[in-house]
Amino acid sequence: MMNVTEQEEKEYLEEIKEQLTLAIRRVDDAVRQFSDELRQKKQYIHEHQSGMDEADMVAAGQSINRMAFTGEGAVARKRKLLKLGQSPYFGRIDFAARGQAAAPVYIGVHSFFDEQQRLNRIYDWRAPISSMFYDFELGDAFYATPSGRIQGQIERKRQYKIRDGRMEFMLENDVNIHDDVLQRELAKSSDDKMRNIVATIQRDQNAVIRNEDASVMVIQGVAGSGKTSIALHRIAFLLYRYRETIAAKDVLIISPNKVFADYISNVLPELGEEHIPELGMDELAADLLDPRFRFQTFFEQVTALLEHHDAAFIERIRFKSSFEFLSQLNQYLIYVENTYFTVKELRVGSTVVPAPFLLARFKAYHRVPLLKRFPLVANDVRDFVRDATRRKLTGQEKSSIGEAIPRMFRFQQVPELYRDFYRWLGKPELLKLDQRQYLEYADVFALIYLRLRLEGITAYEHVKHLLVDEMQDYTPVQYAVLSRLFTCRKTILGDVSQMVNPYSSSSAETIERVFPQADVVKLFRSYRSTVEITAFAQRITPNPNILPLDRHGREPVVARYAGPAEELAAIRGMIAEFQRSASHSLGIICKTLRQAEQAYQALQAPGVHLLTAESTTFKEGVIITSAHLAKGLEFDEVIVPFASARTYKTDVDRSMLYVACTRAMHQLTLTYSGELTSFLTA
Repeated sequence: MMNVTEQEEKEYLEEIKEQLTLAIRRVDDAVRQFSDELRQKKQYIHEHQSGMDEADMVAAGQSINRMAFTGEGAVARKRKLLKLGQSPYFGRIDFAARGQAAAPVYIGVHSFFDEQQRLNRIYDWRAPISSMFYDFELGDAFYATPSGRIQGQIERKRQYKIRDGRMEFMLENDVNIHDDVLQRELAKSSDDKMRNIVATIQRDQNAVIRNEDASVMVIQGVAGSGKTSIALHRIAFLLYRYRETIAAKDVLIISPNKVFADYISNVLPELGEEHIPELGMDELAADLLDPRFRFQTFFEQVTALLEHHDAAFIERIRFKSSFEFLSQLNQYLIYVENTYFTVKELRVGSTVVPAPFLLARFKAYHRVPLLKRFPLVANDVRDFVRDATRRKLTGQEKSSIGEAIPRMFRFQQVPELYRDFYRWLGKPELLKLDQRQYLEYADVFALIYLRLRLEGITAYEHVKHLLVDEMQDYTPVQYAVLSRLFTCRKTILGDVSQMVNPYSSSSAETIERVFPQADVVKLFRSYRSTVEITAFAQRITPNPNILPLDRHGREPVVARYAGPAEELAAIRGMIAEFQRSASHSLGIICKTLRQAEQAYQALQAPGVHLLTAESTTFKEGVIITSAHLAKGLEFDEVIVPFASARTYKTDVDRSMLYVACTRAMHQLTLTYSGELTSFLTA
């Protein structure tokens, strides 16, 4: 089975497809059998239930559940086999372990075991032996197994593109075939969903994906470095590697918005894993905050910064996004612990409970959140009185003790303590909380952090792996909340150059201070945009470390028009030209959602969609949106309208312009009237 020539490879592909077809038939037969047995079992129970005792009913129920579970497993197996039928494998290495002859190892999205010949025909890309395909060229190679490292030689390496069961090309390894396949893949039009990258994973990416040791993995990647895709493949790898102890439902993704969640929703199912639960930071906040509070969302905070320059608002955000703020919250909690429980002796009938006893019991529960200690101290007081009087306490005495202990503490509610924190700081003006209990976004997670520390929250103990995307948009206090709320392993990723609020952004170094045990990986290679688009974006936000893949295209166009009407007419023409082209996606990316809505009204046409904060799906065609909502997405072509000095002038504006331009894969056009933004004239 050495398949030396391309013709032999094509014949082998047909043989594999036949084997897969037979395997699908066997699964179909098994599913039919399970279905018949299940129907017969249910019929039997229906006919005989009057004569069955409870134990018989429980046993019958368990039998039905087992059969249904087995049937579901067969259906999932069929789904994988059908996917393999479309594209059975993408790579091959001929590996000779020490002292053995070389044997071909075909690598695909899933494994395929030929039960007739008791032979592994295709290896899952996550299998230990498959790691060599990504990590080595011809020559010495090794892979790790639970019983130790297997050393040997790779004697041949090939890569294939098989689509709809037909081999489109086969590449022989002379140097690094990954680059050739990568160039072909990147030159294609984008899809309406993020795709798996198993055929083009690079060596540095593979190291991140297969890292099993890091309790916290921080991925700082430049725009277009594939960091989200890498993180999702890492989750798929961990679900494969630890399938006995972790399932898709045990993983949680913190994603920036619902559209992004939809955009990435294909990756894990493509890799044979179930859909993973996802949550936005705002949803997490709504879950953890007292329901009487209404709060500004992150999107609303950024919109406010883009539309009005309010120095006091910026100062509040800047302070509450600092490490100093988190440090002072922690100092305040120590101060509260030491000074706000003003104990005095407690009289219960004729019995006096001394103050030192109360203080000692309060201190004894130092591992319990502060506001949760009072019922425990009250129980100890009841025991003390019971022992002293040698009688049972009346209901009145029990409840009077339960009420007396919390009254010795200065505040009973977390919001009262949060307001007091600013008085303690000597900066009461930094908290803007009106009668409607409306919180600014910068206060939301600070209040949640206090609640975690003072009351404790155990809502997310079931999560075994947390994936946090767009890490640069979260503050130290938000990371402190995530750290306490999720004690599991974490993968955290983002790009400090793509912050949408420069007053509250975090770098990998900032996150390291919250998670000192983190493994930090920096990805500088950018795959999304052409060299020309990457160089253009560098004029807005320079990053000397970025390494664009050597893929060339048209120079970005900056076009000036006499006025907004002429500008919109030109964009209308660009949309018509796009719709006649082979490209799949065009993003028209404005600074604000208000601008996007106005552009949408002016440009309305079939196939043109407006993407808002309420949108839940990512569509192919023409999408008009804001830079904030476009984060994480990519388009074949991007138009950035209204790129004038009037629109883009502040630090936040610069960030938005950079995000907008770096969404483009193949073509970038900026339009403006009046004076061009200084971010492009410098």
